[in-house]
Amino acid sequence: MRSVRRLAAVAATILALTVLAPSVAASSALHELHVTKDCSTEPYAGAAGDYCTFTSSNLAAITGRIYYSSALDGTTLRSFVLIDAGAGTTATGRCRLNLVTGLGRCTFWKGTGELAGFHANVVVSYLGGPNWAWDGFYFFAPSR
Repeated sequence: MRSVRRLAAVAATILALTVLAPSVAASSALHELHVTKDCSTEPYAGAAGDYCTFTSSNLAAITGRIYYSSALDGTTLRSFVLIDAGAGTTATGRCRLNLVTGLGRCTFWKGTGELAGFHANVVVSYLGGPNWAWDGFYFFAPSR
C-alpha cells in the first residue's frame, strides 16, 4: 500500500507541475501538503452534507471539517467539498474517490480567511479504519 501511495504522490506531482505551473509562476511557491482525516461512521455515513474531521495537517490553516455536498453513488464519491476551519477560513474544491481501490483525488481552487488564494491538488489514499490521507501540493495565488 505504501508503494501505491508513493506512486500516486509522484503522479500528483507531475500533474500539479504540468497543470498548475503557469499559475504557480505568478504566485507563491509550490509546497507539499500532507493531511489525515477521520471519516468515522458517525457523522460520516456517505450522505450529502456529511463531513470528516481533520486529524493532522502540515498546513496549520487546514483544521476542522470537510463537508461533502453529494452522497456516495455505490462505491464512488464525486462531490464538491468545503473545508471549514472556522473563523471565516474555508476552501472550496471537488473530490473523487473510488472505495474499491481506496484511491482518489481532490482539487481546490479558492479559499477565504487564512486559506484565501488557496489552490491544491492531492491524492487521496485509504489508511485503514475510518482514516484517509491526502498527499500532494498547494500554493496561494496572489490577490488581484
